Amino acid sequence: MFTHAFILAAGMGSRLRPYTDTCPKPMVPVKEAPLLDHILDKLVRAGITHVTLNLFYKSEIIVEHLSSRTDIHITFSHEKTLLDTGGGIKNALHTLTNDPFFVINGDAFWTEGVEDIFTRLADRWTDHEMDILLALQPIERMILTKGVGDYILNNGLAHRSHTQEGNMMFAGIRLCHPRLFNISPEGAFSFLSLMDKAESQNRLYGLEHTGDWHHISTPEELEQVNES
Repeated sequence: MFTHAFILAAGMGSRLRPYTDTCPKPMVPVKEAPLLDHILDKLVRAGITHVTLNLFYKSEIIVEHLSSRTDIHITFSHEKTLLDTGGGIKNALHTLTNDPFFVINGDAFWTEGVEDIFTRLADRWTDHEMDILLALQPIERMILTKGVGDYILNNGLAHRSHTQEGNMMFAGIRLCHPRLFNISPEGAFSFLSLMDKAESQNRLYGLEHTGDWHHISTPEELEQVNES
């Protein structure tokens, strides 16, 4: 099992206002606990021992909230300016590992299937074939929140649907190898560019998530999940 993870926690959460007016998006309560706690609890149960979070917007709230947590080793990567999803990870690579590591969106909320998604991704990983392995959610099983078909899964390979007519949605969880960043921009850039590059080299793979996953980006979606 791979032992390190990175949580993208620096975003402004603008689409989720007014909930994010007073706290960063990973701290918004879902099912009576912050999104961030749900993610960390699942990481711990899966055996991940080290996690790095990038921070920017209202970072002091996250730092204070996690100050007493001792069940996982936590490192903070403070950003003076927003580095986007790719730049944020690259800026913190020194806190991670030379082995593949998990990356989780700070607003990801999901339930597990028979086996946790981190174990399933690790078991599926094939180093000589893959640079990125995505957790993908069938949009037909997205009931509470709207699914967008941004990916197609074909014989294990993930292909981005630029018209969003695919049958899968990227669920905000992936396993990736640090070699991805060997040739990448400095400063701010999107992780999506690395996904597209891996796809062009047939090194972007996907795995269907067997539990539920909810896309929480608006107040309406948050309320639907909390009321379910």
